[in-house]
Amino acid sequence: MRFMQFASVEYKGITYMTPQDFLESVTEEMPRPRIGRATLTESDVESWLKRTPNRRYGSTKLFRNLHDKGLISYTEYLFLLCVLTKSKSGFRIAFNMFDTDGNQIVDKKEFLVLETFFTLPPQERKFVPRERTKLQGLLDLESVFSKKEDATKSDNPVSKSMEPVQDTTLMVHFFGSKGKDVLKYEDFHRFMENLQSEVIELEFLEFSKGLATISEEDFARILLRYTMLDRSDIEECITRVKTKIPSEKGITFEDFRKFCEFLNSLDDFTIAMKMYTYADQAVSKEDFQRAVFVCTGSNLSPHLVDTVFNIFDADGDGHLSYMEFISIMKDRLHRGSRSHLMHTQDKWSAFKSCVKNEMKTYS
Repeated sequence: MRFMQFASVEYKGITYMTPQDFLESVTEEMPRPRIGRATLTESDVESWLKRTPNRRYGSTKLFRNLHDKGLISYTEYLFLLCVLTKSKSGFRIAFNMFDTDGNQIVDKKEFLVLETFFTLPPQERKFVPRERTKLQGLLDLESVFSKKEDATKSDNPVSKSMEPVQDTTLMVHFFGSKGKDVLKYEDFHRFMENLQSEVIELEFLEFSKGLATISEEDFARILLRYTMLDRSDIEECITRVKTKIPSEKGITFEDFRKFCEFLNSLDDFTIAMKMYTYADQAVSKEDFQRAVFVCTGSNLSPHLVDTVFNIFDADGDGHLSYMEFISIMKDRLHRGSRSHLMHTQDKWSAFKSCVKNEMKTYS
């Protein structure tokens, strides 16, 4: 649903995002107002793909520089969301999953097949051999977003024989205009780090307005704006920060970056916290810091930790429930893409239900 909300272009009846659409989908609550989607011509797409830089020229401004001149498919959207939520330790694992023949390089065919892994429901995301017909069916998933008559009439559009997969900006960036280049781990790692840095920087700049820091209140807004907390509860958290930190010290970009990297290690953090707590006991700042260091190898600044506790420590006892904290931060981590929470008007009930479901996975 979120992909369809933000995607602004169509080509040959299939819906695509532009690089700008993708950035907005992970940094904005709603898309910009527009009337319909732009229909692209073959010359439009050829022009866009020709201006796509080779991966050697990738940077932390790649998506911003491409702006609205690029194609991102639905499967690529899911892949990019996964990239944003991977820890550094997960980069190598992700690359090895794409490298199906184990030769430490990934070609275009391997990438296309394994990329479709991200279109599967979570319970089916297992890297196991699949029949060729099943793999082709996965590659044909783009037809779900096609408005072609044969696709809409079919009871099973995924199984229909489709045209060759359309080249996209990501395909050209990784594998060249002829699709003959190969991707090494260093290239993949650099792309993942660059994309994470680009989104983090974009979020920070939105609130810093050219300054070196953002306020503690704005930090709280960034953390909570993607969650299913009721607006009044969010304002309560922000008011608590105002009250407990009356003199603004500010959060630096480096502190913000480290916290975002920590969020990508939430699963490791959960395991670490189990070593320190029992029966969902509230955790102290010291235990919190220790667990962050164990799973990331770096410390958060004391002021940042104080700010986080001020956001979530409702009773002011200097402790927080790590299970509830993790559940809320998982919403933040996925930046609005947890669509199973977006289809209800009773958001607070949905959020509480989500917290309970998440807690079950830690027991």
